[in-house]
Amino acid sequence: MDEPSSSSAVPLRGWRKAVYQFTQQNLPACKPVLTPAWVISTFFIIGIVFIPMGLLFLHASQSVVEIVDRYDNECVPVPFRNSKVAYIKDDSVSKNCTRYLKVPKHMKSPIYIYYQLDNYYQNHRRYVKSRSDQQLLHGLKNNHTGSCKPEDTNNGLPIVPCGLIAWSLFNDTYDFSRGVDEVKVHRKDIAWRSDRDHKFGKHVYPFNFQNGSLIGGAKLDPTIPLSDQEDLIVWMRTAALPSFRKLYGRIEEDLHADDVIVVKLLNNYNTYSFGGRKKLVLSTTNWLGGQNNFLGMAYICVGALFIVVALVFILLHMKTPRPYGETNLTWNWKSGSN
Repeated sequence: MDEPSSSSAVPLRGWRKAVYQFTQQNLPACKPVLTPAWVISTFFIIGIVFIPMGLLFLHASQSVVEIVDRYDNECVPVPFRNSKVAYIKDDSVSKNCTRYLKVPKHMKSPIYIYYQLDNYYQNHRRYVKSRSDQQLLHGLKNNHTGSCKPEDTNNGLPIVPCGLIAWSLFNDTYDFSRGVDEVKVHRKDIAWRSDRDHKFGKHVYPFNFQNGSLIGGAKLDPTIPLSDQEDLIVWMRTAALPSFRKLYGRIEEDLHADDVIVVKLLNNYNTYSFGGRKKLVLSTTNWLGGQNNFLGMAYICVGALFIVVALVFILLHMKTPRPYGETNLTWNWKSGSN
């Protein structure tokens, strides 16, 4: 075979060089050199920024005025203290209870009323699945209620709304007064607007809810569509944790320090069968929301950790300093000959 001529080798080398330049393009980029000074300074700056932010969040959380009253034990009559389950299941025993809440300091409106349940696993797999979102939106036009078992039908008709979540609707009620004056509780606009408009039908009525042999929690007004039954809408948004709060209503007037709020409640909801706890919560809000110290403490802990790491890096750098390497290395591509 004849050897390739030297004239054909030159274009070949040029072609290879062009391919290399195309595949190994040098693009402008920021290539910071992480020297010890840069790393230590970055950790110090993050720590110095995070700690004041954490203190600010913690102060905002502490400025929220909150009243928490656990009433599930105190509202059980003394003769039934050792048989609470029998008490809650006995319809002949009065469930009325009166609680007195003292306002620790001025509470600026709006004041949000929550009920808190502890040791209540709304995130249980079977519980969460026991509902029909299509039925909540379209009513009896959707008859696929198999996921709602065992609360799916009553006398051959689908229960509206079906499922264990709706069936176990919270049914304790609260009335508030201050002295001889009633404190009005506003119970509209307590649910998410998206839920009211897009998940619960405006023409779906709970005509046969809680009419079966097995009665769970609260009843629903059959003349009001589901989209307007906001206590149900709030309850149907299941909680992820076993301790949770759900909004009951709002007080649109200020409460002053040392005011005594009289709460007349009906202790209907059965948390005694599973060792649950019930609490009534009154809380103000601010720009950060409700009372939650976790965010502030998290920022403080992270900031302190970064400062400690920066100090450790300083000690290590002072104890065993290392010389810097060449920061401006260059490589020259040279084409080979064939």
